[in-house]
Amino acid sequence: MARKIGVIGIGNVGSAIAHHIIVQGIADELVLIDQDTAKVEADAMDFTDALANLENHTKIIVNDFSALADADVVFSSIGNIQLANDNQTNDRFAELPYNSAAVREVAPKIKASGFNGVLIVITNPCDVITALYQKYTDLPKNQVIGTGTLLDSARMKRAVAGELKLDPRSVSGYNLGEHGNSQFTAWSTVRALGHSISEIAPQKDISLSTLDQVARDGGFVVLKGKHCTNYGISAAAVHLAKDIIGDAHSELPVSNYRAEYATYLSYPAIIGKNGIEEKIQLDLTEDEKEKLQLSADFIKQKFAETIAQDQS
Repeated sequence: MARKIGVIGIGNVGSAIAHHIIVQGIADELVLIDQDTAKVEADAMDFTDALANLENHTKIIVNDFSALADADVVFSSIGNIQLANDNQTNDRFAELPYNSAAVREVAPKIKASGFNGVLIVITNPCDVITALYQKYTDLPKNQVIGTGTLLDSARMKRAVAGELKLDPRSVSGYNLGEHGNSQFTAWSTVRALGHSISEIAPQKDISLSTLDQVARDGGFVVLKGKHCTNYGISAAAVHLAKDIIGDAHSELPVSNYRAEYATYLSYPAIIGKNGIEEKIQLDLTEDEKEKLQLSADFIKQKFAETIAQDQS
């Protein structure tokens, strides 16, 4: 059976995802959708030019929502990065008015296509937008996933690995909660060199609070330097898609619906062909539980406010 992926929003992130998919040969068919027809058609031609020098073939389809009907995975990478660049407060909610309106336009088209795969939401603010997509597509909650803190956890691993002079892949652990300012590193989950980071930090004179801030601020540092973020998030998103298509049953920190918090937020879950295959439960400290509840409350408040504005 052909592997099929859709990407809605072919800006900095969407085009990086598409390039990643084509170069790695992850999909047999790739559907590219963007309101900027000239841009998406130019990207499609550019990708097609690349195929002669690649080992894999990918059929590229442009601006056809009906082609999503039998897709395994669809990405939402819609956004307006200029709003984030113009914002001076390091707040992903600067894009919410624009992106929530885009969801209200795009979600019914996804639904009308008959798509019944897994929707991966990258669009910021990720947790609220993921919840909006689930509401407006009416897809089962397990089939609507946000990339969430999969990237923030990678930023944490990069920061910890830098202190310990390790490859980031040698660090395990999670950032939890919102993909935003209320997220936090759950240090009780972080391990390196065969030990908990809480054991290692005093010996190595490492400030965990500083590393937590480094992980939280990583996206804004990149944004300030090049006015977008695309490589880290595209790697995280494609990692997630590969594990869905391959039915990997991997454990990843993604934005998923947690009934006990009555909201989408980032928490590790088992990922497979149906999206969220299984919920897991971490043994968090009391302080971490409080931080997670605060983050959940913030996301719920923003979601409720957005729905109220949509209905007014």
